Amino acid sequence: MTIEKVESSGGRFEITVDGALVYSKASTGRFPAYQEIPKLVVEALS
Repeated sequence: MTIEKVESSGGRFEITVDGALVYSKASTGRFPAYQEIPKLVVEALS
């Protein structure tokens, strides 16, 4: 499993797990709630 922070510009916020995009602020129009992030990672790994 690889988790990394990647610097970007333009207000982008994306979460990837092993190279797979699991969350995109550009798609949802909002930042995830902190409780959502662990759930997204676990779901991506299962």
